[in-house]
Amino acid sequence: MPELPEVENARQVVEHALHRSIVEVDDRDTYECRPHQPGEIAGVLVGGRLTAARRRGKTMWCETQTADGSEGPTLGLHLGMAGRIIVTAPVGERDSATGPSGSNASVYGGDPHVGERETDKPEWTRFSITFDDGGQLRLFDKRRLGRVRLEPDIDSLGPDAAEITRDEFRERVGTSAAPVKARLLDQAVLAGVGNLLADEVLWQASLNPARRAKTLTTDELDELRVELRKGLRSATRLGGVHTGEVISSRRKDATCPRCGAPMARGTVGGRTTWWCSREQA
Repeated sequence: MPELPEVENARQVVEHALHRSIVEVDDRDTYECRPHQPGEIAGVLVGGRLTAARRRGKTMWCETQTADGSEGPTLGLHLGMAGRIIVTAPVGERDSATGPSGSNASVYGGDPHVGERETDKPEWTRFSITFDDGGQLRLFDKRRLGRVRLEPDIDSLGPDAAEITRDEFRERVGTSAAPVKARLLDQAVLAGVGNLLADEVLWQASLNPARRAKTLTTDELDELRVELRKGLRSATRLGGVHTGEVISSRRKDATCPRCGAPMARGTVGGRTTWWCSREQA
């Protein structure tokens, strides 16, 4: 699943769709747009605008304005495992945001295995918004695991992992008897950390992922938060959590890129987990 950095990159792409008048919405994919019926999302968006692109953790949504200028419903956009958000520039213009060379599109690449040519396959566009300037916002989703819905639930999420304060982190992560990795992955505790990022920041902090969170010292918790923030900034800048230093070593017969010891594998918090057998023992 996309983690906070990937979703943040997608949110930045969605910003290129803001304040453009909506003339058409294709919401016919009843699986991607569940529980809404075809035309239900279109009925509240056409004539209006997207006014802001928001994110908390891995959850992204847009604030909207109706045709009469009043506040509209929020529009949730979930990428699933391999979804991309594609925003194209007005007809005849080139978008200044990052996108394929020579293209007029600002493209979020949620799956590095999906090539640029594949984004032209119309059957893999599960939801789209067309603007009066000829541009579009499209959810391109080869595996059909994304989601579009009105009024997504964000109240159940904990603080955003990129914004959580030191005291909040100590309280939310460090007071539980659960394994520290399980606490990092609990979206009600801390929103935005997924399996790869958790392994990366625990490796950076030299902490065993199975260690009980409440046994961490204040200094260890503070260092873990520092590494989390550094990891988030780096992954957002470089294009995703797959760019982490230890990620390529999460495999059989791999060694720790820092000390050369064998990487260990197990299950923590229900997720496949890798750690350095020496430094994170």
